[in-house]
Amino acid sequence: MSSQQDALDNLRVIRSLMEKAHIYRSISAPAALVGGVLATAVSLVGFSLSSAKDSDITRDEFLFIWLGILAVTAALNVFLLSRDAKKRGQDFVSDGMRMALRAIVPPLAVGGILGIGLIVHLQSLTLAALIWIVCYGLALLATASFSPRSLVRLGWTFVAAGLMLFWFWAAKGELHLTSTPTGPAFMAMGLTFGLLHIIYAVAVFISKKPEVIPAE
Repeated sequence: MSSQQDALDNLRVIRSLMEKAHIYRSISAPAALVGGVLATAVSLVGFSLSSAKDSDITRDEFLFIWLGILAVTAALNVFLLSRDAKKRGQDFVSDGMRMALRAIVPPLAVGGILGIGLIVHLQSLTLAALIWIVCYGLALLATASFSPRSLVRLGWTFVAAGLMLFWFWAAKGELHLTSTPTGPAFMAMGLTFGLLHIIYAVAVFISKKPEVIPAE
């Protein structure tokens, strides 16, 4: 009976998340736009500096820049979710949020730790960026059972982009586990966390009706 009750509770939470999926889709768009614009601007500046002599950004600066962008977008996302929960008279940390966190935290934690380790200990910035890209896509795909299709498509796009960029980078003979220049890393981050997030946000803003989430 306990197992059956747990299963029913999980189904209830998933159904609730599916019903609210279009709400989160509209909430996530502003954070995606802000993060995308910041990532694109920083990537353009960083790539241009990496092309100039004696102006390249250091390993620590690269890491702090992207952790800062992550902090800004995460804080904005938390604020928007909290405001929406308060408007609906619900707790911010709900059963649905716990389920979502259980889905996205493992791939995000793995990607974050591996990426930071590669930057701090091996100074392999490009490989770290590619790991961040793929693991972020996997985190979005982990919510496929209760998230809108647009987020699932965004997840697949990140995974595909990360793998293609890795293949191109390795094929060019630039696969290093030691110090690498920041230019390719900034390019990879700008094309994905920058451009893809901007495209996603614009697509959400111009859509005229919520997505239909199929209940399987």
